[in-house]
Amino acid sequence: MAPTPSDAQKSDPPLFSRAGAIAWLWRRLSRWPLTRLWWLASRLGPLVHRFSQRERSVTDINLNAVYPDLNACERQHLSRDSLRHSTATMLELGHAWMAPPERVEASIIHVHGRDKLDDARAEGRGVIVLAPHFGNWEVLNFWLSSHFPFTAMYEPPKIAALDSDIRQGRERMGATLVPTNPRGVAALLKALKRSEAIGILPDQEPSWGSGVFAPFFHRDAYTGTLLPKLVARTQARVVTGVAKRVPGQGFEIHFLNADERVYSNEDTTSATGVNACVEAAISLDPAQYQWEYKRYRKVVEEQQKLSNYRDFRLY
Repeated sequence: MAPTPSDAQKSDPPLFSRAGAIAWLWRRLSRWPLTRLWWLASRLGPLVHRFSQRERSVTDINLNAVYPDLNACERQHLSRDSLRHSTATMLELGHAWMAPPERVEASIIHVHGRDKLDDARAEGRGVIVLAPHFGNWEVLNFWLSSHFPFTAMYEPPKIAALDSDIRQGRERMGATLVPTNPRGVAALLKALKRSEAIGILPDQEPSWGSGVFAPFFHRDAYTGTLLPKLVARTQARVVTGVAKRVPGQGFEIHFLNADERVYSNEDTTSATGVNACVEAAISLDPAQYQWEYKRYRKVVEEQQKLSNYRDFRLY
Protein backbone atom coordinates (compact mmCIF):
# COMPACT_ATOMS: atom_id res chain seq x y z
CA MET A 1 0.00 0.00 0.00
CA ALA A 2 1.49 3.30 -1.05
CA PRO A 3 1.87 5.94 1.69
CA THR A 4 -0.46 8.89 1.61
CA PRO A 5 1.03 12.36 1.15
CA SER A 6 0.47 13.07 4.85
CA ASP A 7 2.33 9.86 5.83
CA ALA A 8 5.27 10.77 3.61
CA GLN A 9 5.35 14.27 5.04
CA LYS A 10 5.56 12.88 8.56
CA SER A 11 8.38 10.44 7.76
CA ASP A 12 10.61 12.68 5.64
CA PRO A 13 13.35 14.51 7.60
CA PRO A 14 13.53 18.28 7.25
CA LEU A 15 15.69 19.36 4.31
CA PHE A 16 17.51 21.97 6.39
CA SER A 17 17.45 21.17 10.09
CA ARG A 18 18.47 23.58 12.82
CA ALA A 19 21.68 21.62 13.42
CA GLY A 20 22.41 21.52 9.72
CA ALA A 21 21.94 25.27 9.45
CA ILE A 22 24.28 25.93 12.37
CA ALA A 23 26.98 23.60 11.02
CA TRP A 24 26.64 25.18 7.57
CA LEU A 25 27.08 28.62 9.10
CA TRP A 26 30.21 27.52 10.99
CA ARG A 27 31.73 26.17 7.78
CA ARG A 28 30.81 29.33 5.90
CA LEU A 29 32.23 31.64 8.54
CA SER A 30 35.40 29.55 8.84
CA ARG A 31 36.40 31.01 5.46
CA TRP A 32 36.06 34.58 6.61
CA PRO A 33 39.09 36.55 7.84
CA LEU A 34 39.02 37.66 11.47
CA THR A 35 38.77 41.28 10.40
CA ARG A 36 35.44 40.55 8.74
CA LEU A 37 34.18 38.47 11.68
CA TRP A 38 34.95 41.30 14.09
CA TRP A 39 33.23 43.75 11.74
CA LEU A 40 30.13 41.55 11.83
CA ALA A 41 30.30 41.15 15.62
CA SER A 42 30.54 44.92 15.98
CA ARG A 43 27.23 45.24 14.17
CA LEU A 44 25.40 42.26 15.66
CA GLY A 45 26.61 42.85 19.23
CA PRO A 46 24.57 46.04 19.75
CA LEU A 47 21.49 44.22 18.39
CA VAL A 48 22.04 41.39 20.87
CA HIS A 49 22.36 43.97 23.64
CA ARG A 50 19.17 45.70 22.58
CA PHE A 51 16.89 42.81 21.74
CA SER A 52 18.16 39.82 23.76
CA GLN A 53 16.65 40.68 27.11
CA ARG A 54 17.99 37.60 28.91
CA GLU A 55 21.65 38.14 27.94
CA ARG A 56 21.50 41.89 28.60
CA SER A 57 19.75 41.46 31.95
CA VAL A 58 22.14 38.82 33.31
CA THR A 59 25.17 40.75 32.07
CA ASP A 60 23.96 43.94 33.74
CA ILE A 61 23.17 42.15 37.02
CA ASN A 62 26.61 40.53 37.11
CA LEU A 63 28.44 43.75 36.29
CA ASN A 64 26.50 45.60 38.96
CA ALA A 65 27.50 42.93 41.49
CA VAL A 66 31.21 42.76 40.65
CA TYR A 67 31.89 46.40 39.73
CA PRO A 68 29.72 48.43 42.12
CA ASP A 69 32.06 51.43 41.85
CA LEU A 70 31.36 51.92 38.15
CA ASN A 71 28.74 54.51 37.30
CA ALA A 72 25.71 53.59 35.20
CA CYS A 73 27.25 54.91 31.98
CA GLU A 74 30.47 52.94 32.49
CA ARG A 75 28.57 49.73 33.25
CA GLN A 76 26.39 50.14 30.16
CA HIS A 77 29.46 50.65 28.00
CA LEU A 78 31.09 47.54 29.49
CA SER A 79 27.86 45.57 29.01
CA ARG A 80 27.74 46.49 25.32
CA ASP A 81 31.41 45.61 24.83
CA SER A 82 30.96 42.29 26.62
CA LEU A 83 28.08 41.19 24.38
CA ARG A 84 30.06 42.33 21.32
CA HIS A 85 32.92 40.03 22.37
CA SER A 86 30.53 37.17 23.17
CA THR A 87 29.02 37.56 19.72
CA ALA A 88 32.52 37.47 18.22
CA THR A 89 33.27 34.24 20.07
CA MET A 90 30.20 32.58 18.57
CA LEU A 91 31.10 33.80 15.07
CA GLU A 92 34.68 32.53 15.50
CA LEU A 93 33.72 28.93 16.31
CA GLY A 94 34.07 27.96 12.67
CA HIS A 95 37.54 29.54 12.62
CA ALA A 96 38.66 27.52 15.66
CA TRP A 97 37.06 24.24 14.60
CA MET A 98 37.04 24.17 10.82
CA ALA A 99 39.51 26.65 9.32
CA PRO A 100 42.80 25.18 8.01
CA PRO A 101 45.08 24.56 11.03
CA GLU A 102 47.85 26.71 9.60
CA ARG A 103 45.46 29.66 9.41
CA VAL A 104 44.32 29.22 13.01
CA GLU A 105 47.94 28.91 14.14
CA ALA A 106 48.79 32.09 12.23
CA SER A 107 45.97 33.94 14.01
CA ILE A 108 47.74 33.35 17.35
CA ILE A 109 49.92 36.44 17.47
CA HIS A 110 51.86 35.70 20.64
CA VAL A 111 52.00 33.20 23.50
CA HIS A 112 52.83 34.66 26.90
CA GLY A 113 54.06 32.40 29.70
CA ARG A 114 54.60 29.16 27.80
CA ASP A 115 57.55 28.50 30.11
CA LYS A 116 55.06 27.81 32.91
CA LEU A 117 53.87 24.72 31.05
CA ASP A 118 57.31 23.70 29.81
CA ASP A 119 58.93 23.97 33.26
CA ALA A 120 56.23 21.86 34.90
CA ARG A 121 56.54 19.14 32.28
CA ALA A 122 60.34 19.24 32.55
CA GLU A 123 59.92 18.47 36.27
CA GLY A 124 57.85 15.43 35.33
CA ARG A 125 54.61 17.03 36.51
CA GLY A 126 51.27 17.26 34.84
CA VAL A 127 49.73 20.67 34.22
CA ILE A 128 46.17 21.68 35.04
CA VAL A 129 45.07 24.59 32.87
CA LEU A 130 42.23 26.60 34.34
CA ALA A 131 40.43 27.93 31.26
CA PRO A 132 37.68 30.43 32.15
CA HIS A 133 35.10 31.68 29.67
CA PHE A 134 37.23 34.56 28.50
CA GLY A 135 38.19 35.62 24.98
CA ASN A 136 38.01 32.60 22.69
CA TRP A 137 38.57 29.46 24.76
CA GLU A 138 38.23 27.27 21.64
CA VAL A 139 41.38 28.89 20.21
CA LEU A 140 43.11 28.09 23.51
CA ASN A 141 42.03 24.45 23.15
CA PHE A 142 43.38 24.45 19.57
CA TRP A 143 46.79 25.73 20.69
CA LEU A 144 47.09 23.42 23.70
CA SER A 145 46.17 20.30 21.77
CA SER A 146 48.54 21.33 18.96
CA HIS A 147 51.55 21.54 21.28
CA PHE A 148 50.95 19.12 24.16
CA PRO A 149 49.10 15.89 24.88
CA PHE A 150 45.89 17.47 26.16
CA THR A 151 42.76 16.06 27.81
CA ALA A 152 39.57 17.94 28.66
CA MET A 153 36.09 17.08 29.87
CA TYR A 154 33.29 17.29 27.34
CA GLU A 155 29.54 17.46 27.77
CA PRO A 156 27.48 16.81 24.61
CA PRO A 157 25.53 19.84 23.34
CA LYS A 158 21.81 20.30 23.87
CA ILE A 159 21.35 19.94 20.10
CA ALA A 160 22.50 16.34 19.83
CA ALA A 161 22.92 16.48 16.05
CA LEU A 162 25.79 18.97 16.50
CA ASP A 163 27.81 16.58 18.66
CA SER A 164 29.91 15.13 15.85
CA ASP A 165 30.80 18.56 14.42
CA ILE A 166 31.80 19.96 17.80
CA ARG A 167 33.70 16.86 18.86
CA GLN A 168 35.57 16.72 15.55
CA GLY A 169 36.45 20.41 15.84
CA ARG A 170 37.81 20.08 19.35
CA GLU A 171 39.67 16.84 18.74
CA ARG A 172 41.16 17.61 15.33
CA MET A 173 44.56 18.67 16.71
CA GLY A 174 44.83 15.67 19.03
CA ALA A 175 42.84 16.63 22.12
CA THR A 176 41.26 13.80 24.08
CA LEU A 177 37.72 14.50 25.27
CA VAL A 178 36.39 12.60 28.28
CA PRO A 179 32.90 12.55 29.83
CA THR A 180 31.90 14.68 32.82
CA ASN A 181 31.57 11.71 35.18
CA PRO A 182 33.82 9.52 37.40
CA ARG A 183 35.20 7.77 34.31
CA GLY A 184 36.26 11.15 32.95
CA VAL A 185 37.90 12.12 36.24
CA ALA A 186 39.85 8.86 36.18
CA ALA A 187 41.05 9.74 32.66
CA LEU A 188 42.19 13.18 33.86
CA LEU A 189 44.17 11.58 36.69
CA LYS A 190 45.87 9.19 34.29
CA ALA A 191 46.80 12.04 31.95
CA LEU A 192 48.33 14.05 34.82
CA LYS A 193 50.33 11.04 36.00
CA ARG A 194 51.74 10.82 32.46
CA SER A 195 52.91 14.46 32.92
CA GLU A 196 50.41 15.71 30.36
CA ALA A 197 48.16 18.78 30.35
CA ILE A 198 44.46 18.79 31.16
CA GLY A 199 41.87 21.55 31.00
CA ILE A 200 39.28 22.47 33.64
CA LEU A 201 36.50 25.05 33.41
CA PRO A 202 36.91 26.96 36.70
CA ASP A 203 33.87 29.21 36.37
CA GLN A 204 31.11 26.76 35.55
CA GLU A 205 28.67 26.24 38.40
CA PRO A 206 28.70 22.57 39.52
CA SER A 207 25.75 20.55 40.72
CA TRP A 208 24.92 20.47 44.43
CA GLY A 209 27.40 18.29 46.32
CA SER A 210 30.26 18.94 43.88
CA GLY A 211 31.33 22.34 45.16
CA VAL A 212 31.60 24.87 47.96
CA PHE A 213 30.80 28.54 48.28
CA ALA A 214 33.84 30.77 47.84
CA PRO A 215 34.21 34.50 47.12
CA PHE A 216 34.22 35.62 43.51
CA PHE A 217 34.54 39.40 43.30
CA HIS A 218 33.59 39.58 47.01
CA ARG A 219 30.34 37.67 46.54
CA ASP A 220 29.94 33.96 47.29
CA ALA A 221 29.74 31.76 44.20
CA TYR A 222 29.26 27.99 44.21
CA THR A 223 32.60 26.67 42.93
CA GLY A 224 33.73 23.17 41.95
CA THR A 225 36.10 21.16 44.16
CA LEU A 226 37.62 18.82 41.58
CA LEU A 227 40.90 20.75 41.46
CA PRO A 228 42.29 20.04 44.98
CA LYS A 229 41.52 16.36 44.56
CA LEU A 230 43.50 16.22 41.31
CA VAL A 231 46.41 18.20 42.79
CA ALA A 232 46.55 16.07 45.94
CA ARG A 233 46.80 12.84 43.95
CA THR A 234 49.23 14.00 41.25
CA GLN A 235 51.20 17.04 42.57
CA ALA A 236 50.36 18.72 39.29
CA ARG A 237 51.13 22.37 38.66
CA VAL A 238 48.26 24.78 37.98
CA VAL A 239 48.18 27.69 35.54
CA THR A 240 45.41 29.88 34.16
CA GLY A 241 45.13 29.97 30.37
CA VAL A 242 43.18 32.32 28.09
CA ALA A 243 43.15 33.34 24.44
CA LYS A 244 42.69 37.11 24.57
CA ARG A 245 41.17 38.60 21.43
CA VAL A 246 43.00 41.35 19.58
CA PRO A 247 39.94 42.63 17.67
CA GLY A 248 40.19 42.05 13.96
CA GLN A 249 43.75 40.76 14.17
CA GLY A 250 43.92 37.52 16.11
CA PHE A 251 44.62 36.26 19.61
CA GLU A 252 47.24 36.48 22.30
CA ILE A 253 47.47 33.44 24.55
CA HIS A 254 48.32 34.13 28.17
CA PHE A 255 49.39 31.59 30.79
CA LEU A 256 49.28 33.08 34.27
CA ASN A 257 50.64 31.74 37.55
CA ALA A 258 47.88 30.31 39.71
CA ASP A 259 46.99 31.79 43.07
CA GLU A 260 48.88 29.68 45.63
CA ARG A 261 45.68 28.86 47.48
CA VAL A 262 44.70 26.43 44.69
CA TYR A 263 47.21 23.97 46.17
CA SER A 264 45.42 23.83 49.52
CA ASN A 265 43.87 20.53 50.61
CA GLU A 266 40.99 22.47 52.13
CA ASP A 267 38.17 22.80 49.60
CA THR A 268 37.02 26.32 50.42
CA THR A 269 40.57 27.69 50.43
CA SER A 270 41.34 26.00 47.11
CA ALA A 271 38.08 27.25 45.58
CA THR A 272 38.90 30.76 46.73
CA GLY A 273 42.22 30.45 44.91
CA VAL A 274 40.48 29.19 41.78
CA ASN A 275 38.14 32.19 41.75
CA ALA A 276 41.12 34.52 42.28
CA CYS A 277 42.69 32.95 39.16
CA VAL A 278 39.55 33.74 37.16
CA GLU A 279 39.56 37.31 38.48
CA ALA A 280 43.20 37.73 37.40
CA ALA A 281 42.32 36.54 33.89
CA ILE A 282 39.34 38.88 33.70
CA SER A 283 41.58 41.81 34.65
CA LEU A 284 43.34 41.42 31.28
CA ASP A 285 40.18 42.85 29.66
CA PRO A 286 36.88 42.67 31.59
CA ALA A 287 34.85 43.07 28.38
CA GLN A 288 36.09 39.70 27.11
CA TYR A 289 34.56 37.69 29.95
CA GLN A 290 31.23 35.92 29.38
CA TRP A 291 29.19 37.93 31.87
CA GLU A 292 25.89 36.61 30.50
CA TYR A 293 26.45 33.33 32.39
CA LYS A 294 24.52 33.08 35.68
CA ARG A 295 27.58 32.59 37.88
CA TYR A 296 25.68 33.40 41.08
CA ARG A 297 22.65 31.21 40.43
CA LYS A 298 23.06 29.18 43.64
CA VAL A 299 23.02 30.97 46.99
CA VAL A 300 24.13 29.98 50.48
CA GLU A 301 20.59 30.41 51.80
CA GLU A 302 19.37 27.73 49.39
CA GLN A 303 22.00 25.31 50.68
CA GLN A 304 20.86 26.14 54.21
CA LYS A 305 17.30 25.28 53.10
CA LEU A 306 15.90 28.62 54.21
CA SER A 307 12.32 29.03 53.08
CA ASN A 308 12.99 32.53 51.72
CA TYR A 309 16.19 31.67 49.82
CA ARG A 310 14.73 33.09 46.61
CA ASP A 311 14.88 36.55 48.18
CA PHE A 312 18.70 36.30 48.12
CA ARG A 313 19.01 35.35 44.45
CA LEU A 314 20.27 37.79 41.87
CA TYR A 315 18.44 36.20 38.95
